Amino acid sequence: MKLQRVTVIGGGLAGSECAWQLARRGVPVTLREMKPQRRSPAHKSDQFAELVCSNSLRSDNPESAIGLLHAELRTLSSVILGCADTHRVPAGDALAVEREAFSAAVTRSVREAPGVEVVPGEVDLLPDGVVVVATGPLTSDALTKDLERYVGEKLYFYDSIAPIVAGDSIDMNIAFRASRYGKGGGDDYINLPMNKEEYYRFIAEVKAGQKLQPHSFEEPKYFEGCLPIEVMADRGDDTLAYGPMKPVGLKDPRTGEEPYAVVQLRMEDKAGTSWNMVGFQTRLTWGEQKRIFTTCVPGLANAEFLRMGQIHRNTFIDSPRLLGRDLSLKAEPRLFFAGQITGVEGYVESAACGYLTALAVYARLTGGEFVPPPATTALGSLYRHVTGEAHPPDYDYQPSNVIFGLFPPLPGRVKKADKRARYAERARADMATWLPSVPPAQEHQGTA
Repeated sequence: MKLQRVTVIGGGLAGSECAWQLARRGVPVTLREMKPQRRSPAHKSDQFAELVCSNSLRSDNPESAIGLLHAELRTLSSVILGCADTHRVPAGDALAVEREAFSAAVTRSVREAPGVEVVPGEVDLLPDGVVVVATGPLTSDALTKDLERYVGEKLYFYDSIAPIVAGDSIDMNIAFRASRYGKGGGDDYINLPMNKEEYYRFIAEVKAGQKLQPHSFEEPKYFEGCLPIEVMADRGDDTLAYGPMKPVGLKDPRTGEEPYAVVQLRMEDKAGTSWNMVGFQTRLTWGEQKRIFTTCVPGLANAEFLRMGQIHRNTFIDSPRLLGRDLSLKAEPRLFFAGQITGVEGYVESAACGYLTALAVYARLTGGEFVPPPATTALGSLYRHVTGEAHPPDYDYQPSNVIFGLFPPLPGRVKKADKRARYAERARADMATWLPSVPPAQEHQGTA
């Protein structure tokens, strides 16, 4: 059966996953990606599935909600998880990747998938036919304006990306390598310890530092899981010490004691030439970032910053109100949505949404039934979030990562210590019952 061609707009994680999964099921795809003709302010590469905020896909522990999502996507032969596993770098129990190699692998896989035509250039107006909008959190103003005909009010919030430091510019006489409680390889992170005086001096400088401000007509709306350090500092002097700078599970080998606070650096590439300042997304000006981090963070006095922190606006739609059961627009059913524009937050969550949208589009084209994953699975919990099933009717819809709070409650009384294992056990069992309903793919697997 010859299937109708589908246009996927956006070559990020959601669009790449969606296009690849459709192609593997015999659906011809036109992938529209504005790069290399144009890039958003956050993008630096011309590759698909570019990681701009962090190289970490977060915890790979199968008893965490995100680790469970990793496992489910591996079971489903996700191109994003396949390429991530191939280009993994040490990061404790987190799944971190060598960014450029990962994006290059996804790009090759999508370009080599049978029936995929890549058309570069920005999309200003929605094309005819079946369309998947996977334009991500930085949807262009022109396309957003066209989408407003169907979705109404534009929603947005602000997200920030953390600085990256050259590995050979870190003072290892001060810094030490260790993971919290020795997890993973035990030395996957570089730690920059602070005593109490150093910490509070740092907080004072962050609070006083010059920041980039949003336009006067824009109200800042920050995602709670990715708050700028200055926003956290404004909530209280100790907020960072109990957040990304918490020293729990770490001992400074120079003193044998736990520091008052610590800045952790996570490996960006296998060679260890670049390191991400974990949790240090910020809207400080670039000059202030360099001044404050080099003068107030022990071990960074001579730091070379390969990338400074930035701030950017994220766009998403009110999915529970606008989208139907198959993730298509109620007002215009030929339009499907995938990824962060639907209100899922995070790289893996975006890929997962792209996968589900591919299944929904395939069902539409073949006259089959789209069968959502069970609510008890990680995939199903994201679906519940996007469709509103996980929230009360008056819920103020905001982006969310995959969290156990989106899962249906466990039956009966369960000890707190046992909850994660029980959630994971239930999800794996219910995932197995759903798998036979997933349309099989063709043999072609692409490259990693």
